Amino acid sequence: MASFLVSLLLLFLQKYATPSELVKASFGTTLDAIDLDPVLAANVSEDATSSPPPGTSKRTPHSIIIGVRKGGTRALLEMLDIHPEVAAAATEVHFFDWDENYAKGLEWYRDLMPYSYPHQITIEKTPGYFTSPLAPERICAMNSSIKLLLILRDPAERVISDYTQVYFNRLENHKPVQAIENLLVRSGSLNIRYKAIQRSLYDVHMRNWLKHFPLEQIHIVDGDALIHDPLPELQKVEHFLNLAPRIVSSNFYFNQTKGFYCIRSDGRERCLHESKGRPHPSVNNTVLQQLRSYLQEHNQHFFRMVKRTFSWQ
Repeated sequence: MASFLVSLLLLFLQKYATPSELVKASFGTTLDAIDLDPVLAANVSEDATSSPPPGTSKRTPHSIIIGVRKGGTRALLEMLDIHPEVAAAATEVHFFDWDENYAKGLEWYRDLMPYSYPHQITIEKTPGYFTSPLAPERICAMNSSIKLLLILRDPAERVISDYTQVYFNRLENHKPVQAIENLLVRSGSLNIRYKAIQRSLYDVHMRNWLKHFPLEQIHIVDGDALIHDPLPELQKVEHFLNLAPRIVSSNFYFNQTKGFYCIRSDGRERCLHESKGRPHPSVNNTVLQQLRSYLQEHNQHFFRMVKRTFSWQ
């Protein structure tokens, strides 16, 4: 009995927070949100250095959160990890989008997954997969029937959030920074080669995924809806993954001080790390309208491609 209890304790200790990712943002009253406190977010599985609990093993993922960067992938993973039948990988592996990692082979990849019981499903998330030209074919080669999760948000807001993350990272590393307008506009025209804009061309990247997977294997999570009302979006994911409905409204509470939803599970509460709230910069309105106008055609094409619409302008 003592050894059994120790094994259970080890499995519990595997589940701790990982590097965070900002999710919801818009300039003004809201901040980049759902960046869970790395100390308090204790539910994402991480391998212990001691022996694994009896009956567990490391398995390649049953589902992968493929993106998009700054779309809410960390929030989605943390929220799904509330579910007792989910074992979540602790870090972004970048196996299918980084050649140097892919060359290490599938066993290397499997070894980075958490220990899980037979009744659980393993999920990993790497936002870079969605925009990688190689990831769809490589994932399909591993498992052509795998279920993919894609969380998206307003693509214009995603561009600004992308810029904001890079801006603060450069400041922290004492590197020079530029105003967002200098990156969005070159020679009087929208700089469509700017990487942040390229990542928001959802139709371009989705076309590549649909060459290798049917639409029925890709569930799109509305990142904007996830922020305002998490439960309905998570219930859809539970259904898509054939999970029993275990995530309930009491797993979330709206923090009036912070202005967004936080997580409650296993008798503990976890929320945003206060140091991670980052206001968006003020963007010249003409430039912003240029960006939205350019993205509009891509958005409409994407809506037709996935046979649904979103609230993006």
